[in-house]
Amino acid sequence: MPVTELRNIKNEKVGELQLNDELFGVHVDTHLLHTVVRMQLAARRAGTACTKTRVEVHGSSAKPFKQKGTGKARSGSKRSPLWRGGGVSHGPKPRDYSLKLSKKARRLGLRMAISARVAENNLIILDDFLMDSIKTKNFVSIMDNFDIKNALIVVPEHLEALEKSSRNVHGFKVLPSVGLNVFDVLHHKKLILLQNSIEQLEKRLLS
Repeated sequence: MPVTELRNIKNEKVGELQLNDELFGVHVDTHLLHTVVRMQLAARRAGTACTKTRVEVHGSSAKPFKQKGTGKARSGSKRSPLWRGGGVSHGPKPRDYSLKLSKKARRLGLRMAISARVAENNLIILDDFLMDSIKTKNFVSIMDNFDIKNALIVVPEHLEALEKSSRNVHGFKVLPSVGLNVFDVLHHKKLILLQNSIEQLEKRLLS
């Protein structure tokens, strides 16, 4: 099992922690990570774009003018896609963009994403992240202790002071461990885990 340092918010070493290989030492398969990210982004798409075909658009079905003798191109309906106000050819219709992926693959993808941050030495584990008040300046000063400008912070439960202090700081995001996902891990350069959230992640991803 790999051993990593346990630090406090002052970036002082307060101990060491053994990491579970099944969670923090998984071989990274970039194809699976790509598939999981595609699944997440596809699920965000509303799929509500809709256009009317020539059957659905309002307008007369009568022939607008006689077939011959006018000098104009022949036409059979004002609702033709060639006419202004007519229907749309091959336009979008409401659809479901979601992709199916097994729970086993999704869990493995998240373990790979976490392991990738460990391999890059971009994982920081803190003993706690308590803030006395909601103040953005205090949060920024704590991050300056680590010289970090972009990070995903994973907490075991809802921490109002931390979440509200960080929400206006570009490049940072606070997530509870139950909401941790591959896209957010890969989207941020650093991964900061609170010690108590590791046990929850092991129960969620290794059970």
